[in-house]
Amino acid sequence: MSATPSISANATRHLRAMGHALKPIVQVGKEGITEGIVAATKAALLTHELVKVKILSEAPVERHEAAQALAEGTDSYLAQVLGRIVLLYKRHPNKPKIVLPKK
Repeated sequence: MSATPSISANATRHLRAMGHALKPIVQVGKEGITEGIVAATKAALLTHELVKVKILSEAPVERHEAAQALAEGTDSYLAQVLGRIVLLYKRHPNKPKIVLPKK
């Protein structure tokens, strides 16, 4: 399902708390989940590790389906779907910025 399946519930809560103050970086519009959206989300995850994505109302795909497709396409962890906002996390391969709680 995701690149980091071993994230605990406590770590997920931590990610959600961190994501609360973030603004959406990527938007999914009327074209739906395209190669460009996936590439932009991958680039944002590489830079920020934790990214909010907004699913616009004109998007042709249901929000949970879009969230799952983006998580799989970017090989990231789906931390939250709240309304039309999706929170994705992917640890940086070399220099991680976010330290997750162990338990």
